[in-house]
Amino acid sequence: MNFRKAVREDTPLIYDFIIELARYEGLESEVQTSVETLEKSLFDRNSAEVIFLEENEIAVGFCLYFYNFSTFVGKPGLYIEDLYIKEEYRGRGLGKKMLHYMVDYAKKEDLGRVEWWCLDENKPSIEFYLSQGAEMMDEWTVFRISNEN
Repeated sequence: MNFRKAVREDTPLIYDFIIELARYEGLESEVQTSVETLEKSLFDRNSAEVIFLEENEIAVGFCLYFYNFSTFVGKPGLYIEDLYIKEEYRGRGLGKKMLHYMVDYAKKEDLGRVEWWCLDENKPSIEFYLSQGAEMMDEWTVFRISNEN
């Protein structure tokens, strides 16, 4: 197993992971992006980064993340937008490896925290995150304004 940072040529693979994750969450109809949009956002604008977890040079998981900032901590943080392990590779501790890799990266970069969202009905992921020492932020409500609004 090894970790590898995505390069521009990986954009179709990143897109495939996003679609697979959306299917897993029952949200495929919500995906509006394209390979071209992702390439522009990730590699021209540097809006986010992607790490792959590979086994025998095959990507079996990915993590898409970007930096945010906490005024209370006074430091940037790392926000995980997507963390996904292909179904056939689950149950082998790879999600744990990916999460720990990202936490170690944040520590190395002296970031203030690592955060992410999880769908309320995704009980297996919630149990996994809690088992890794994450805490649920029940006192916060997520708000969104999208193009449709």
